[in-house]
Amino acid sequence: MNEREKILRLLAYRTVLQRFRSMGFIRVFSDNIAEVLDISSSLVRKDFSAFGISGTQKGGYHIEDILTRIQGIIGFSEPQRVIIVGAGRIGQALMHYSGFRSSGIEIIAGFDIDSARQNPAAEIPVLPMELLEDFIREQKVRIAVLAVPESSALACFDRLVRAGIRGVLNFTPHKLKGDAGTVVSNINIEHELTNLIYLVNQQWQVPSERHTIIS
Repeated sequence: MNEREKILRLLAYRTVLQRFRSMGFIRVFSDNIAEVLDISSSLVRKDFSAFGISGTQKGGYHIEDILTRIQGIIGFSEPQRVIIVGAGRIGQALMHYSGFRSSGIEIIAGFDIDSARQNPAAEIPVLPMELLEDFIREQKVRIAVLAVPESSALACFDRLVRAGIRGVLNFTPHKLKGDAGTVVSNINIEHELTNLIYLVNQQWQVPSERHTIIS
């Protein structure tokens, strides 16, 4: 199991367990989790064992204990504070996405060069770019989302790294490269959508001979 598969599996378990907890469940069995995720219960038990999560055959797993353990594994024992650079449509959508808080992610500020988008008094303040480095250092922020125009991506990325940012989620078309001290996750929405369209078209492509009209 590589690191990416591990974190994705953990996040899937966490989502399912949070759903069960919201429904009033205190304990859960591997079969319950497996059914929701469409995987085998033996795989759930194997994963939990590898993650140091224990349960009993008759009593199952205590949901709160598993969630606490998962939070500790992925480093979410305390809220993860994140900034967003670029307060355009993507940046604004991310700043106001309510699901982050339930996942232990707190968007604490946005930054933009456009004074029309700046609003220091907002619930999530949007600040001028001139304050970027000082804010990162003072608030000890380690994670940033980059949602600026492609032409500004590299310059903004360099500023973030120099200020101490250690992880960047990049929504710009410019593919950025991290180094030993910085992790970068590039998300090209256009490429992802194009790939999805291609896969859908391939799945539903009808062989040309089926279009033959016999008179």
